[in-house]
Amino acid sequence: MAYIGNIPAEKYSAFQKQDFTTSATTSYTLDHPVANANELALFINFVRQEPTTSYSASGTTLTLTSATASSDDMYCVYLGKAVQTVNPPNASVGTSQLVDGAVTSSKLSASKVLQVVSVVDDTDVTVNNQTYTDTGLTANITPISTSSKVLITVNTAILVSGTGAAYAGIKLLRGSTDIFNPVATNANGPFGHGFNSSVGGLYGFHTMQFLDSPNSTAQQSYKTQFRNYHSTGSMYAQVNVGSTNNDGKSVMTLMEVSG
Repeated sequence: MAYIGNIPAEKYSAFQKQDFTTSATTSYTLDHPVANANELALFINFVRQEPTTSYSASGTTLTLTSATASSDDMYCVYLGKAVQTVNPPNASVGTSQLVDGAVTSSKLSASKVLQVVSVVDDTDVTVNNQTYTDTGLTANITPISTSSKVLITVNTAILVSGTGAAYAGIKLLRGSTDIFNPVATNANGPFGHGFNSSVGGLYGFHTMQFLDSPNSTAQQSYKTQFRNYHSTGSMYAQVNVGSTNNDGKSVMTLMEVSG
């Protein structure tokens, strides 16, 4: 059927019911006025009564042909008074009725994963000094809600190389702000990625995980930086040390979690 203007929302009807406290009488008061007995479905002891024959009704007055007893169960359903709503009944909506993206994060309970972003980087980066330098690994995510948290997981391919003792340190930033910057408690640096002269070098993967609260729905950019904790030796990120290109890849995964 065609409509002028907006299509009316689909409605669902529920008929109102009234329970009576019975006694030895033929007269009862209705909660809602009616025009006649046909606007009511009256039940006595779970048996439907015939309108105009078993009872009459006008306004808020219900009159029975025969008196009830106090032990009788009596109720009526207002056939002419249906309450309409655009809300569907419980358990009546399936996934096919939902528009993509219609369920917002505010309708989800806490600690649900809302989106996932994962980035792989294999570009070689070298640092020979004690200044934090970008590893080249970065990932962006735009939170759906300001109450969301972002779980960051980083797996960085690191090579520490040189002729003397050397140790690497890695930190995590949101934009230009340090959000996970472990401070070295000794000469070995914060993570122990290093070597001494008897070893000659160390290659491996450094993993870190951090739960951030950006409190924003703007795009958030996360990255890692690394540095040497000694004056000798060199640090390499994403370097390929084998004969193939299967190693030397760093991965950052961002998961938005509902707050």
